[in-house]
Amino acid sequence: MDPIKLFIVEDDRDWLRGLTAYLNRQPDLQIIATAATAEEARSILSGPDFGADVALLDIMLEDEPAGIQLAEEAVEAWGIKVIMLTSMEEKDLIFRSFQAGAIDYQIKSNFEQLPTVIRSAHQRSAPINAAVAEKLREEFRRLKRLEQQFKVKEMSDLITPTELQVLEMIDQGHTQTEIAGRFFISLRTVKIHVGHILKKLGSSSSKEAAQKVRELGLFEQKRSKGDKDI
Repeated sequence: MDPIKLFIVEDDRDWLRGLTAYLNRQPDLQIIATAATAEEARSILSGPDFGADVALLDIMLEDEPAGIQLAEEAVEAWGIKVIMLTSMEEKDLIFRSFQAGAIDYQIKSNFEQLPTVIRSAHQRSAPINAAVAEKLREEFRRLKRLEQQFKVKEMSDLITPTELQVLEMIDQGHTQTEIAGRFFISLRTVKIHVGHILKKLGSSSSKEAAQKVRELGLFEQKRSKGDKDI
């Protein structure tokens, strides 16, 4: 069986020498090229005879996370399987690495695990280690919260306090006639409010619109603020 051909990009030359010596002791791994900068790496990648199977890319190159952009280029332009290397457990860098197309992410202090990780990446069966997986889950949860907050803010800016009260009554099962009586306004005024709501929210019915608002928690938010009736 042919050895797995490796390309390493690392700006710490001492660490690069040590890693190279360690990986070269593995009978099924072969380092075919190394680079210390992103520019040097791009030159090697674009060479006519370059044929690495897996790239090990340091995230921080010359004090900048240039390895992430390099990873994206390596995956998209050359179809190389990429493993990111770093000495930091930085959540944002982990997330950005996977967005760039990396298969795995390894802390340098765990270099003994690299041969196994490389073999798994080459077979596209690399499991994400537990620490990385948890950081990714944290990031997805954070993004989900931000998305929810954006939707709530968008909805709050879209509908007026009066329309929100009308929707809450509809959500509670009241008819438009009952809403008019509750707030001492005409039925026509209620219908106008409902028409505006449906247009703003793109809903086919007032019940559907009320459900959208309820699911975003705006009724609870309104009650917690103690908003007055119309």
